[in-house]
Amino acid sequence: MNAVAMAPAPGDNLIEVRGLRKYFGSGTHPVRAVDDVSFAIRRGETLGLVGESGSGKSTIGRLLTRLVDPTAGQMLYHGGEAGGQDLAGMSQGQFRPLRSKIQIIFQDPYASLNPRMRIREVLGEALDTHGQARGAARLPRIHELLTQVGLRPEHADRFPHEFSGGQRQRIGIARALAVQPNFIVADEPLSALDVSIQAQVVNLLGDLKEQLGLTLLFISHDLDVVEYLCDRVVVLYLGRVMEIAPTSALYANPAHPYTRALLAAAPIPDPAQRRTIPLLQGDLPSPANPPSGCVFRTRCPHAVAECASADMALRPVGAEHWKACWRDDI
Repeated sequence: MNAVAMAPAPGDNLIEVRGLRKYFGSGTHPVRAVDDVSFAIRRGETLGLVGESGSGKSTIGRLLTRLVDPTAGQMLYHGGEAGGQDLAGMSQGQFRPLRSKIQIIFQDPYASLNPRMRIREVLGEALDTHGQARGAARLPRIHELLTQVGLRPEHADRFPHEFSGGQRQRIGIARALAVQPNFIVADEPLSALDVSIQAQVVNLLGDLKEQLGLTLLFISHDLDVVEYLCDRVVVLYLGRVMEIAPTSALYANPAHPYTRALLAAAPIPDPAQRRTIPLLQGDLPSPANPPSGCVFRTRCPHAVAECASADMALRPVGAEHWKACWRDDI
């Protein structure tokens, strides 16, 4: 099991992920989308999940919301009266009562809304499914949700095609909020939006988190947004955790070579400024046949022979800061 699962973490954890795995396919070479991942999400914080495409970010989000079933590991939810409940060990029937507490905002606001349903039906469906705001209370609750995400009550009678992409994502957020969750997975909620709209949605998520006391898992490839919105960050590569740190520490002093390469790849506003860290070379290895030892070694500029067999368990390098690299000389 990943070492960070056993490390003491200050604060009240709402979610604890321990040794989580998700393999697709069977036989000797299944696709290891998530491979022994461990981290915790504290109550009221926003945890960022970053990495290249194919690193397993969205799969983890879907595992936590039980849209897909895990292969192994634990996903402990501490939001219920029974204390830590292992979501991984639940059947879909057992998980159903918790769906109102654990919601997801999808990446594509166009595909996530039924084009044949008016917005009052989209939001009303969520309320009906979980037995909330029945009868005369239903429409006022729908109007309240629309206002909460920056839309107008009269928008309830429109169809999805009558809204812009940013407005549709606000509707997706309203749908997630409808059942009063305490944990939301935001799965790259900005990637389908224009840059001019992204900042508005980011600010909305930040405001809602403070107003409603939400806990967020924010999945993104936009490192600038993650730095602005998130309290801590988990860096993934090929289904494994490379680094976990408070946001300020990660951006000021990244400890893992992969994290440094990710940050170096971010656009530089000043064209005259030169990069001091080389960009990543080569492609992501196949998750069906990952490298031995450190999975990043085939693209790491600091890799040595020992990296092919060295134990890559997370180890502490600072206050609340862990990396999956055995070398201290880089």
